[in-house]
Amino acid sequence: METFAAALQELYERIPRRHNNENLQEISSILDNYSAILNKIESINAWYEKQTAVFYDSLDGIRETLKMSRNNKLSKKAKDDLFDECSGTLKDDIQKLINVYGAGMEGHTPVAE
Repeated sequence: METFAAALQELYERIPRRHNNENLQEISSILDNYSAILNKIESINAWYEKQTAVFYDSLDGIRETLKMSRNNKLSKKAKDDLFDECSGTLKDDIQKLINVYGAGMEGHTPVAE
């Protein structure tokens, strides 16, 4: 299970900061991988299920912000700002999930039910 922390760290380090077509594809791929890991961590036990619930709402918000950053009617600056918001929130959430996962692995949670 320690591979979840390593996989999350790898995703964290891959998050792009500049808005362009290549980075839009990259961050979409990262979001898909992050979502899959989040689902796996949530399913470990009831403690993780409760602790990870907040990340799903945030994930929906990140996806919506990313979608808005693709709107051709927006200026480049507006697209850049939305992309920055999305990538920053994703970085924050991944770091928080690493911390939650680590807390559970350190015995702050009951054994799998």
